[in-house]
Amino acid sequence: MEAERRPAPGSPSEGLFADGHLILWTLCSVLLPVFITFWCSLQRSRRQLHRRDIFRKSKHGWRDTDLFSQPTYCCVCAQHILQGAFCDCCGLRVDEGCVRKADKRFQCKEIMLKNDTKVLDAMPHHWIRGNVPLCSYCMVCKQQCGCQPKLCDYRCIWCQKTVHDECMKNSLKNEKCDFGEFKNLIIPPSYLTSINQMRKDKKTDYEVLASKLGKQWTPLIILANSRSGTNMGEGLLGEFRILLNPVQVFDVTKTPPIKALQLCTLLPYYSARVLVCGGDGTVGWVLDAVDDMKIKGQEKYIPQVAVLPLGTGNDLSNTLGWGTGYAGEIPVAQVLRNVMEADGIKLDRWKVQVTNKGYYNLRKPKEFTMNNYFSVGPDALMALNFHAHREKAPSLFSSRILNKAVYLFYGTKDCLVQECKDLNKKVELELDGERVALPSLEGIIVLNIGYWGGGCRLWEGMGDETYPLARHDDGLLEVVGVYGSFHCAQIQVKLANPFRIGQAHTVRAGREGLTQGVQIPPPLF
Repeated sequence: MEAERRPAPGSPSEGLFADGHLILWTLCSVLLPVFITFWCSLQRSRRQLHRRDIFRKSKHGWRDTDLFSQPTYCCVCAQHILQGAFCDCCGLRVDEGCVRKADKRFQCKEIMLKNDTKVLDAMPHHWIRGNVPLCSYCMVCKQQCGCQPKLCDYRCIWCQKTVHDECMKNSLKNEKCDFGEFKNLIIPPSYLTSINQMRKDKKTDYEVLASKLGKQWTPLIILANSRSGTNMGEGLLGEFRILLNPVQVFDVTKTPPIKALQLCTLLPYYSARVLVCGGDGTVGWVLDAVDDMKIKGQEKYIPQVAVLPLGTGNDLSNTLGWGTGYAGEIPVAQVLRNVMEADGIKLDRWKVQVTNKGYYNLRKPKEFTMNNYFSVGPDALMALNFHAHREKAPSLFSSRILNKAVYLFYGTKDCLVQECKDLNKKVELELDGERVALPSLEGIIVLNIGYWGGGCRLWEGMGDETYPLARHDDGLLEVVGVYGSFHCAQIQVKLANPFRIGQAHTVRAGREGLTQGVQIPPPLF
């Protein structure tokens, strides 16, 4: 029997054996975490597909979250949960494994009542147990609700009133719901059910039906852009659905404003209001849809428009008194109160005609609607570049600070390139039919509102010179010039004034004797 041969200590074969062990353990330490991460992501994607299948077939508006913002208990198993799913219509919150049970056990908000309902104007409370809002008080004993660390107390998903477990009585379960603080903004399910029946009977006398809801009833329609500015629109949609009827809340990226505003035709004349949650571009989109309603002969259904500014500049919102931007600093309920208390004002809106010289002048001029301002020059170039890049990658433009940094980048680039140099040699300008001599400019800005460039009062400027305040309802346009991108930056930080050209009712700008260019006729009020 031969003796086993082993490598002598310090021999080359022993070194290779040790290096092999080191390489093996190194590969295991690297590949094992990668394998575990891959396996976990695979399992998570399977769970997400499973949840999406449940969400798609459910009558609830389920949305999943990795972390609830406040102490939360599952409405099915009553256990404390950190993550799970919630319904953005009725506010139901459940653990991931209890979604199917919750879907079968709990009913979501009904946008319309069942046809076999005998009394349409006597809608009872719709109670859901647990997860009541913080600082809410019982409608019976007036004491604070939701104080105990467990699933307790009830909340009506329509009127938002809360009640203790021990205060809940059979009389409350069958009590008529008055829709609470925002009853004048909510479209009741009973109203839509009655409208549906009237349309089947070919009746359109909605005034008689609305008289039961009172003279103060001004239903509100929410039009939110989930891609505007800080990308807050999607979260706001859920909060508005909880406080109002879900049929009143629209995402304009999925339902265009012209379709959403057809809900106004089911409401009494001149009663509807619209809250636009988005930037100035979204507001302009909605106002264009209002113009389309006029073309269709629906003038009596045109709503008043309020704004919740979610964009980057928000100059139109600032001019109309709705603020420079919304970042969640006030609750959504207070936003609705502000809309209820707001007074109506007028806004000039202008038609901009763009003509391009063609063969035998057969090309028809293109028409656009202007709400804020019209510009030819470096600021217009910056806005065009920003818009083009945001359309390519909208997820990257989710912060106002980041968006303004992109504007700064393009402004700095134009300072070096000066693409709009010697604009005065290329463009001729007329104000109310009179030719205006221009100095060496790079940009011309025609203003309809007082603010420009994210909150700058461009026409008034600074210094001792007195100029009348620019108004948005006087039928006049303010025309100013800028000497370049660097001059625009100086104006915004109040280190310089623009070159004020004048005020006018009509403005024409173009080249070659004004046969090719832009014309802004008197406004459409």
